[in-house]
Amino acid sequence: MAIKRTQPEHDQTYFCSFTCLNWIPLFDLTNLYDYIYNWFSLLNKKHQITGFVIMPNHLHLLIHIREDKNNVNKILGNGKRFLAYEIVKRLKEAKQEDILLTLENRVSIDEKNRKKKHRVFEVSSDIKACYHENFLLQKLNYIHNNPLKGKWKLVVTPEGYPHSSAAFYELNTQHPHIKIVHYKDLGLLPTVETVQ
Repeated sequence: MAIKRTQPEHDQTYFCSFTCLNWIPLFDLTNLYDYIYNWFSLLNKKHQITGFVIMPNHLHLLIHIREDKNNVNKILGNGKRFLAYEIVKRLKEAKQEDILLTLENRVSIDEKNRKKKHRVFEVSSDIKACYHENFLLQKLNYIHNNPLKGKWKLVVTPEGYPHSSAAFYELNTQHPHIKIVHYKDLGLLPTVETVQ
């Protein structure tokens, strides 16, 4: 999931993912869903969320970035920092000392010198521009089926998972906690990639 390349484009839809450190289910352990929806609401003030799933230990997001002084990398980095502080706060309140120690032990010497105390997320994030409708639909399908796959099996159908945009697309019902914009309302994307 490593990405260090800066994505400079605006008025562009991106598929973004990030993961809790060591795949620890920190979102679930701290019941962070409400806080993630608050972050999504902040994002929606300038940009549009077109799809998402919040899993117990990672998050996938389709977001359309409008004109902004910050690129998608900076926007995502700021969001991770926003969420990390709250996760640590909730872990402290719940006296989850063993998990806090794990997060402390993963901070590098350089980071400690910059006053960083906990590593909450894996270092890298996945950020990919969606230039074509087929690619966006592939990512949207992946996002919505995530709760059904592998070890998770959290629900029987994608639209049954409450922390996802699947019901918006499958049942045409707006999510109760966050406004989702249909990707088709953002403007036409080419259907297939053209050979360059």
